Amino acid sequence: MRQVATASNISGLDGAGTRAVEAWFLGPKGENADVLESLIVEAIRDQVFWRRNFHPGDPTHITEEIKRSPEYIEALDALVTGHRSLLAFLKKSVPFFSMRYQGHMNWDLTLPGVVGYFTAMLYNPNNVAFEGSTATTLLEILVGDDLCRMLGYTIPDTGDLAAGALRPWGHITCDGSVANIEAIWAARNLKLLPVALQAALREEASIALGRDLTVPVPQGGTAKLVELDTWSLLNLPEDTVLALFGRLTREFQIPRDTLTEVLARFSLQNLGMIEFSRRFLGDVPGPPVFLVPGTRHYSFPKAAAVLGIGASNMIDVPVDLDARMDLTAVRRILEDCLTRRRPVYAVVAVIGSTEESAIDPLKELLALRDEYRSRGLDFHVHADAAWGGYHASCIREDFAMPEPLTRGFAASPPPAMPLSRYATEQLRALEGADSITVDPHKSGYIPYPAGALCYRNSAMRDLVTFSAPVVFHGDAEPTVGIYGLEGSKPGAAAAAVYLSHRVIRPTRSGYGKIIGQALFSCKRLYVRLLCMAKEGDPFVVVPVSRLPAEANGGNVVEQLQFLRERIDRATSAELEKDPEAMALLRELGPDENILAYAFNFRTATGELNRDLALANQLNKAIYERLSIDPGSDIYGYDLIVSTTDLSGPGYGRGFIENYKARLGVGGSPGDNITVLRSVTMDPWVTETKEGSFIDVLEVEFRKVVCAALEELIPTRGRGY
Repeated sequence: MRQVATASNISGLDGAGTRAVEAWFLGPKGENADVLESLIVEAIRDQVFWRRNFHPGDPTHITEEIKRSPEYIEALDALVTGHRSLLAFLKKSVPFFSMRYQGHMNWDLTLPGVVGYFTAMLYNPNNVAFEGSTATTLLEILVGDDLCRMLGYTIPDTGDLAAGALRPWGHITCDGSVANIEAIWAARNLKLLPVALQAALREEASIALGRDLTVPVPQGGTAKLVELDTWSLLNLPEDTVLALFGRLTREFQIPRDTLTEVLARFSLQNLGMIEFSRRFLGDVPGPPVFLVPGTRHYSFPKAAAVLGIGASNMIDVPVDLDARMDLTAVRRILEDCLTRRRPVYAVVAVIGSTEESAIDPLKELLALRDEYRSRGLDFHVHADAAWGGYHASCIREDFAMPEPLTRGFAASPPPAMPLSRYATEQLRALEGADSITVDPHKSGYIPYPAGALCYRNSAMRDLVTFSAPVVFHGDAEPTVGIYGLEGSKPGAAAAAVYLSHRVIRPTRSGYGKIIGQALFSCKRLYVRLLCMAKEGDPFVVVPVSRLPAEANGGNVVEQLQFLRERIDRATSAELEKDPEAMALLRELGPDENILAYAFNFRTATGELNRDLALANQLNKAIYERLSIDPGSDIYGYDLIVSTTDLSGPGYGRGFIENYKARLGVGGSPGDNITVLRSVTMDPWVTETKEGSFIDVLEVEFRKVVCAALEELIPTRGRGY
């Protein structure tokens, strides 16, 4: 979109950005308050300057006389009083900025994100249509391309486009839920489009020339689209389907407007699922399905409901022992669909689950799709990288730029921890996914609402549009709001992402640096949890993520001893001088920076509790002490975490039974495990000038666990 930037006198997002993490946030104690204040004041003054210079000769309304009136003074008094009351009430908000907050996927916001949002908010742009957002629509186009690049999609130049290269495309949504629903919507429409087109070609004389249109078939060669059976139509490759309209125009001179008008009478969008199925899918033995892992977000059953697919046609795939989608189970389900000739809309891979931060094996899933495509079963691959998408910045090459000055800091920042080999491999595979959800308001540290959806092939966006003539006047305008579920949406969100990306590039030295340092802290916390329980302690803590030795059949006792001696109490500087420790640390813990873990207790005899219900009760009691009660004074909270339940029906028996055994409650009835969750997003939690903050977190954990045990254990007759 370089032409857009040039024509509109805005800077594109191809600069070097900056590298000082400490300059990118307001800070846990508001250390950069003067910077934020000056930029906000400048934004207000610039807004006023803009207003005064738009037809400066026009009359004003708010005169000095009005300002002296009793009504005006009373109104301002009400505003000031109400504002102060609001300021006081907002002190009950969650302290996301604090190193003591380890709860949900929230943390401090980037300064450029806040300033970009505030500045654009004063203009109140609505990115539903270009005429309501003549500046921020262009910013959204730039941001969409930048997100595509970060995720691995290549933006082709003019020459490559002329040679037939695919053009990716991305846009801002209000959140990842809407992006996920849109992705499944597009996949559903794509799957059924060839069926509608075949019917239109057969029945409509105005496009009869297109009856000679051919498409490639899995067994080799080509066949006429109008002669294919329904199963073949439902399994044409995505890019083949998306090219059909253009081919009908180029090869058979059928005007695009004619195609659009005719197809509307046959399309799913117009007919609805019941009528479409009655007319065209009578020989399909069962309704199409889509596959999601047991760790999937709740937006997918919502998608199944609102799209008329039905939640019963969303198949939960069990996860493996590391909470990643089990490809053996995927293969089994796909084989059954192929045998029964049941179409598959899509298979979803989660790139960073919201409970365990597990990354599904996307690379292997794409290879599996290629295999089944050759056998006549095709499907859309969607990557839900709402949480994990920005982690791709950790593997994007830096722009050439001098090394930053690091002297003068009270405490050295932690080193940026590279992603594990497995995580790196899967994030590199994002370029093969057909669509990707990514949330700038999660790991992009951008104000809400700022989700996004990116398509590998930009033609996918045309499958989810209803052009409204009131707000859209044709291709002459660079409108993006006609695509997707939303109508009105704040242009301020696009401005926030734009400015943040301009200052903090989504590469190794920008967002990769923030996330890498947070990942380092997360891995240090993981090690501390593993090593926390000492001999004689009345509890144990077991992270969901297995040790490499557990996963690879190594010596777990020796690996734990190595962690205690070489990693747990070492400083960052000491670790950086220990290549063996750093190599192991890289492969430890979750795929990304969310930790799930559970406590269990020891009985008076020193044996581990073997009752899952009691372990769940303990973890719920811990959570109650480490979560904020509605309306309470947040100053009394010393540590804040979140909780979730790992459920057997979604995760699968293998995962649940393995984790129960590791927790010490194997064999106990029940398949619902309550775990705690810590999201580590701040890039400097590990060490301060006073020492390691992880030591502080351990103290708080111990205090709360002991208090929960004091309350629970005596009621069970197991006092110490």
